[in-house]
Amino acid sequence: MSFFARPHYASDTTNFIAQLKADRPTLEQEQRQGRALLWDKQIDRSFQADAETATVAQQPYVYQTGSDPT
Repeated sequence: MSFFARPHYASDTTNFIAQLKADRPTLEQEQRQGRALLWDKQIDRSFQADAETATVAQQPYVYQTGSDPT
């Protein structure tokens, strides 16, 4: 046995996740489906480019309504 060897340790969080996966074997598949539903989307590049070019430049001082500072 090595001098630096430590006994096997698993944190409470690790044990909880292992137990959760054992209780619900479909958990990872459900997580993938949820990610696909919310995040994995096809991007319309032409719409994105149009949206970026359609922005209006912001004035240096946002609350100034006109070019006359008085």
